[in-house]
Amino acid sequence: MNHLEMLKIVEQFSRKAEVVEGQIKVTRVPDSKTVYVETIGEIGRSIFMTEYKVDGKTYWAGYSSRSDTVYVSQSSRG
Repeated sequence: MNHLEMLKIVEQFSRKAEVVEGQIKVTRVPDSKTVYVETIGEIGRSIFMTEYKVDGKTYWAGYSSRSDTVYVSQSSRG
């Protein structure tokens, strides 16, 4: 998934719009996370997040191709 696709998803998420990107799921994780460990079964995988700014707020988001999920965390920095 490229940067523009991720930005579009984060924008939709931040504006509470329904994300319609095929089969991609969007999951919110605790605030200020920059790395999230996705666990499927007994296997964990680190998802490294990238910073995105939308409407003056900062979000961190990362994509897992394994589960087709975008993980989003809001920053406490604003």
